[in-house]
Amino acid sequence: MITRDRPQMSLEAFEAIARTAARHDVVLEFVGGELGVRPAPDGDRAQILAWLQRACARSRPDLWLFVRQGLQLLPPHRAGAARPDGALAPAEHFAGQGEWADSRGVLLVAEVTSFDRRADERDRVGRPRAYAESGIPIHLLVDRDTDTVTVHSEPADGRYRTIRSYDYGERVELPGLGVMLDTEELKDYSR
Repeated sequence: MITRDRPQMSLEAFEAIARTAARHDVVLEFVGGELGVRPAPDGDRAQILAWLQRACARSRPDLWLFVRQGLQLLPPHRAGAARPDGALAPAEHFAGQGEWADSRGVLLVAEVTSFDRRADERDRVGRPRAYAESGIPIHLLVDRDTDTVTVHSEPADGRYRTIRSYDYGERVELPGLGVMLDTEELKDYSR
């Protein structure tokens, strides 16, 4: 049985497989000790990430949204690797770190749900837990199944203590970042 303490494979084995898969139309990750496969991004996901980048840059030009930057997740005894849709960090944060960078110093990870059968478990349960365990202050989930934006914040003891969901069209504050998101535009990218 695969558990967080008994992973499916080593992090090194995952990295070797991921290098090969990068040439195909999938994204591989290693979260919670389990190999995960995500479909390649679609155009609406790219638009949503561009919207988020623009919104953050207006309020905080010192922060950049890095798309698909690989992150080594913490703590070390439960090492994993994720490639979030976006990672918000200071402008030069990832310089010199390589494909799988240290997640310390990342202020927010953003995920946009896929339209696949594993999205519920992966995007709504596994990722928030892994990001909270790594101490990433905010996990932002743009949920295209429910037309909502969920802000997970205040990581402690392997979970986010505060979780707030907003319907598309509402204003969303990113706690501690001084960024306010107007989510009206997201209605243009829903199905």
